[in-house]
Parts: sequence; structure tokens; C-alpha cells
Amino acid sequence: MTALLAIDQGTTSTRAIVFDREGRKLGVSQVELPQSYPQPGWVEHDAQRIWQDTLACVRGALGNAKLAARDIAAIGITNQRETTVIWERASGKPIHPAIVWQDRRTSDFCKQHAERSNWLADKTGLLLDPYFSATKIAWILDQVPGARARAEAGELAFGTIDSWLLWNLSGGQLHATDATNASRTALFNIRTQDWDEELLAFFKVPRPLLPEVRDSAADYGSTVPELFGGAIRIGGIAGDQQAATVGQACFSPGMIKSTYGTGCFMVLNTGGEFVRSRNRLLSTVAYRLDGKTTYALEGAIFVAGAAVQWLRDAMQLIRGAAETEALAKSIPDTQGVYLVPAFTGLGAPYWDPQARGAVLGLTRDSGIAHIVRAALESVCYQTRDLMQAMAQDSIVPTELRVDGGMVVNDWLTQFLSDMLKIPVIRPQTVETTALGAAFLAGLQVGVYQSLDEISALWGVERRFTPGADAQNADRLYAGWLEAVQRVKSS
Repeated sequence: MTALLAIDQGTTSTRAIVFDREGRKLGVSQVELPQSYPQPGWVEHDAQRIWQDTLACVRGALGNAKLAARDIAAIGITNQRETTVIWERASGKPIHPAIVWQDRRTSDFCKQHAERSNWLADKTGLLLDPYFSATKIAWILDQVPGARARAEAGELAFGTIDSWLLWNLSGGQLHATDATNASRTALFNIRTQDWDEELLAFFKVPRPLLPEVRDSAADYGSTVPELFGGAIRIGGIAGDQQAATVGQACFSPGMIKSTYGTGCFMVLNTGGEFVRSRNRLLSTVAYRLDGKTTYALEGAIFVAGAAVQWLRDAMQLIRGAAETEALAKSIPDTQGVYLVPAFTGLGAPYWDPQARGAVLGLTRDSGIAHIVRAALESVCYQTRDLMQAMAQDSIVPTELRVDGGMVVNDWLTQFLSDMLKIPVIRPQTVETTALGAAFLAGLQVGVYQSLDEISALWGVERRFTPGADAQNADRLYAGWLEAVQRVKSS
């Protein structure tokens, strides 16, 4: 029994992938997740829909792989981080739609308490921003009648999506999370590796609401047998970006990866040391194994692939993401058009929740290809923003490992290398988020004995090297910085 199943619950889709021991895909099932925008800047998901989609995807992946529950060594779970669900322990029903990580409804609270940012960062490695779970939890407790009293009485449970899925997979028997997801709530002290009483008091979050925190590879029980025709052990949990860090085998200090999905997230392994950024990057838990914490610096971009989804769904300029590469190649440049995708504010290093998106530099000659190419270029410019912040923190990576759905686009990956002026490496498996979750589960149940064994399975599919005029790259980036200044709120 060496097959491993990964549940990869993302912002815009839910999927399950069965891998063999070498990390090769045996079966896949995926469904798109509808987004809800009840007010400007608000983003919600239907948590019950996420659970039903997860069930369907696991069953579909097992069917596609022609395997049964008894053939799976373990399940690993990876998830969109920070997204917040609160449910009734007795019924298992959510008391409010899930508030998604992109949601900005608590911006005013964060602005009012801006002076607490350094205090918060020293404990959590995070900034005081609506991005993280704490203010979302407080908002639900304040807005849903009776919720705060019920939370204090232990009748309610909070979880990020991993906890919500684990609760359901275990038949309501296990309320737990791992250290990577806990580290994204702004309630977890990443130095002491425990929920922090001062943070709980500041955000007014009752401790009985919170899950138990375990290692990223740990015993998370088993699925109830009736779900998949037999019980399957659950052996690993990690937030999506940390799972991708494992899937990219970034196990040594200084190794760095960037994942391009709904957003873009760059994670740099800093080893056993909690490193504070001086340039508004986040410090976070990369993974925790055998009680030992490995830390990371992270840069978070809120909109990457979501910009392509916006072009498809809202603007109807394309029918699918696959069209973007040909459109980008069809013109020599954007003729000065920039798209700043601040649809839900700007993430690192700006941290401006009030900024809003814009398309700038349009002329009478501008067409669909220019806007589409500008959207792709914006992802690369934002990545350079993160690299610049890391350089100012005295960290200058010599290469970047990339993954996620966007990097199958050769044009984008080459432009990224040109813009960063370093090699960009695409692995043989770009679904590294799901693969990382599978690796963690495999570590727990003995399919793998060590991280070195996992590293040996990582392989290069293609290496992109800088080929463009460096001065032109600087000129284009300078135009991006001007465009960003025009959409910032202050």
C-alpha cells in the first residue's frame, strides 16, 4: 500500500489526486468552486458545498485510478489558508458562509489598531490585515446573533478549511489543524507554538472555539468507513503554500519557491530561525515535523490566476486560460498598457486593503491582446516586487522554483525569468501543492522515511533563463511601479 491521496481544496476549485510512491498521478478529479461577492471587497464560499465537492472528488479520483480505499496508504489535506468557517459542534452546520482569505470586510478594524502591528508581528510573523483569520472570526461572532455566547460555552468550532474537512471526514470526531494553518490565523504564537492568550484577548476570540494544533505529518485519525467504502488514514495537513514548499523539496535554508494559482505566494525556507522581515514580508511556519518547526519568509500576492479568471468571467475577453499564451505572443509588447489587479487590495509589500484594480495606459490602438498580456505581465511584476523586498532583507535568491496552474504557460514563465533576471525552474510535477500534502501523509505512515528520500523524487521539467534586455526589463518594471502608485489608497 504505497498509493497516496491528496485533497487539494483551493480558492477556485476542489480536487483530489491519487499519486504513486514516485509522485506520478494515478487519478484526478476536480470541480470549480463558485465565488460569492455579497458586497464590494467581500468574498464568501459555501462550506457545505466545499465538503460535498470534496467527497465527490475523492470518489472520482479513486475511480479514475481504479483503486479502492484499501489501496490508499493515507490521505493528505492541503487547503486555501486563512479562509474561516465556524460551525455548530452538535449539528456540524456552519453558522455563516465561509469568509475567504481575500475578503476585506474588516479593513476598518485593522486601520483603527494599526499601532499594534509590530506587537502582532513579533508573536505571529504576520501584519494586522483583513487577510488573516482572527478578524474574520471576531466579525462572525459579533454579527451572528448569540454566536459569541455559544462560542464561549464550547458549542461552536472554528476552523480553516483543513479543519472543516477533517471534522467531516472523521465524522465529527476530530477538531484539529496543523502548525502551518494555525500560523495564518494571527492567533497562534509561532515562537511558542501555541495559541496566545494575549492575542485571543485582543481579538476577543474564545479559546474553546479553537482546534488542537498538531505537526504537519501526524496522526489525524481515519475517514469514517461509509464515505469511501472503507476507512483511510489521514496523515498530513498543510496550508497550500507550505504544502507546495514540501512538494518543491525546498528543505534547506535559502531555497525558494513561488506558486501561481488564484494568488501568487513566494516562500523562502529560513530553517529553524524565526526571521523578521524589515520590508513587510511575512514570517510563517514552513512545516513542523517531529515537533521541530521550520520557518519561512513569505510574500503574498492576492491576485495572479484570478486576473485571468476575471478576463474570462467578468470581461469575457477569453474563453479559457489556455488562450492567454497565444494572445501574449501575438504582439511585441503592451504599448504601455498596465493592469494592476488590486481587486481585493494589494498584498506584499504594499499591504493596502483599500487599493482597487485598474487598467492604465489605454489608447485607441489597445485591444484584447494588450489587456491579456498586461494581466500576465502583472503577475511577473508583482513577483519582482517580492524579490525586491527580499533583496532589501539581504536575501538574493539565485534561482526560483515555480509551480501552479499558470506556469504551464511558457511565455509567462520566460517573461518571469527575464523580469527577475535569474533562472526559473519548472518541475516535472507542477501540482506541487497536492504532491506536498501526499508527501506529508506518506512520511507519517512510513511510505517515506525522510525528507532526503522525498528530495530525490523532485525533478526538473524545464529551466528558463533570462534572455531579454535587462535595461528593458527595468524600464517595464518602472512603469509598473508608477501604475501601482496610481491605484494605492494613500
